[in-house]
Amino acid sequence: MKKILLLILLLGTAFQAAAQDVQYSQFYANPMYLNPAFAGSSEVTRVGVNYRNQWPGLDHSFNSYTAYIDHYMFDINSGIGLIFNGNRESMAHLSTMEVGAIYSYRVRLNMNTFLRFGGQVSYVGRDVNFNNLVFGSQLDIHRGAIDDFSGELLGTDSRHRFADFNFGMLLNGETYWVGISGHHVTQPNQSFLDDNISRLPMKLSAHGGIRFDLGNGSINNFFSNSRQEREISFAFNVKHQDPFNQLDIGTQIYLQPMVMGLWYRGLPSKYSLPNNESIVALFGFSLDSGVDIGYSFDFTTSKLGLINAGGAHEISIRYSFLFGDPNQRDRRSRIIPCFRY
Repeated sequence: MKKILLLILLLGTAFQAAAQDVQYSQFYANPMYLNPAFAGSSEVTRVGVNYRNQWPGLDHSFNSYTAYIDHYMFDINSGIGLIFNGNRESMAHLSTMEVGAIYSYRVRLNMNTFLRFGGQVSYVGRDVNFNNLVFGSQLDIHRGAIDDFSGELLGTDSRHRFADFNFGMLLNGETYWVGISGHHVTQPNQSFLDDNISRLPMKLSAHGGIRFDLGNGSINNFFSNSRQEREISFAFNVKHQDPFNQLDIGTQIYLQPMVMGLWYRGLPSKYSLPNNESIVALFGFSLDSGVDIGYSFDFTTSKLGLINAGGAHEISIRYSFLFGDPNQRDRRSRIIPCFRY
């Protein structure tokens, strides 16, 4: 009986997750996934990868990954980027692949304040194996068994392809940033079944933060006589994707080259659907070579944690470098004051 109830819970969770976007805990380490206006925002060239393994304690987990590259063009105040997103749910072998092209434009409002506009167009493919699905008509609660035939006339495999569009804006000064983004603005149909409409809900996000300098530490490099950078940042990310609302809020401290962070994810309320999800702990390194490596773990605080879901592991790696005219090297000082992960 317990196995049947657990199976029902997992099935409901799987299809709920399929209708919602993947949520990365290190969303600032996956900047263009958060907001296309981040393309070129570092004013250097970046190459990065992100990997997330959610609920590894269950037999059927969710694996998500992103790879991206972006570059800023000083002569036309524009950023360009290319992003590849993928995720796979092991129960139904439900997988999604997305390739997106991104463009952003920067407007200088004053000496140290900039406004960026970004847009993204993507090609999305979804695949599923219906043979691995279990329907309610197959569950025999009295015998504690699963019957063979569900009565559903579905093909073995199914594929669906569609175009998707995202937009975003980003405002930043020397010590703060704030942005908004909208994903799936046309709410494309993602149904695998002919003559059936299943709209992908639009996702709206508002995010921002502020950074405080903690002063220089001891000498970090005796050859250049440079001192250790030290700073603390506070940030948030509010998301809405029908029917859910959620808040990520946290802090991060940077003691060169080490980064430590703590996040809370959820928006508990008795007036809406419960989504008190997790506490996220992060540890990483930001090296002078331009390499940033971060690891985070989600401690599940929702009811799913009661069945030992195993939380979520997440890794981010990126490399930032200057491509082009070496005379532009001093422009690295204008990198926006954002979270590192």
